[in-house]
Amino acid sequence: MADSKTTKKKTVAVKAQTVKTVEQLITELAEKKQDMLDSRKSLIAGEMVNPRAIRTLRKDIARLLTAIREDEIKSQKGNK
Repeated sequence: MADSKTTKKKTVAVKAQTVKTVEQLITELAEKKQDMLDSRKSLIAGEMVNPRAIRTLRKDIARLLTAIREDEIKSQKGNK
């Protein structure tokens, strides 16, 4: 059961990386970071309905950073 979840997450990350360019990933990363700031402010103010959304945003940001870093590593290996 755990293997299917792990495989599914990997395929989603691969799809996001192959479909989008680095510039698109960077712009999406900036949007997610802004959403994270807004969510934190609303959590502090007590306006946030679902505080678990912060966890989801944090994981999305990590996935985007990973995809960007993978592309950087591929481009460095290609230059050698």
